[in-house]
Amino acid sequence: MTRLGDLERAVMDVLWDAAPASSDGVTVREVADALDGRELAYTTVMTVLDRLAGKGMVQREREGRAWRYRPAATREAHIAQLMLEALDLGGSRDAALVRFARSVTGTEADVLRAALGAEAEAGAALGAEAGSTVEDGPAGRVENPRPGRPALDEATDR
Repeated sequence: MTRLGDLERAVMDVLWDAAPASSDGVTVREVADALDGRELAYTTVMTVLDRLAGKGMVQREREGRAWRYRPAATREAHIAQLMLEALDLGGSRDAALVRFARSVTGTEADVLRAALGAEAEAGAALGAEAGSTVEDGPAGRVENPRPGRPALDEATDR
């Protein structure tokens, strides 16, 4: 996933903020109007949106002579992908994850625990249905609902 420059990020923020209210997308003019504090030319905004479409960050659909733009993925999905890419920069993923886990606040840790618990429950239910195996993983013995594939960490399955 491509990292975004300052203006690209501002444009994506407009699209992400507009997405729930406008499922069919927004026009270049609507994005330019939302960025009114920046005093950007219409053509500048159009160029940024065109480049974002080329990068796969936005989807566009023709409406008459204009295009309507919407994000290709949610803000949360984009941030999660950036975090995964940061883990792949080198060194030990495990060490980076441990350091990250130690840096989060109590509330953030609770959110992570709840998400991991829900994932474990979903995996256990899937394993009971499909015939799971038990494997040794970095966290000890782990039920693997996907025999023949590494336990846990679907995020690395690309």
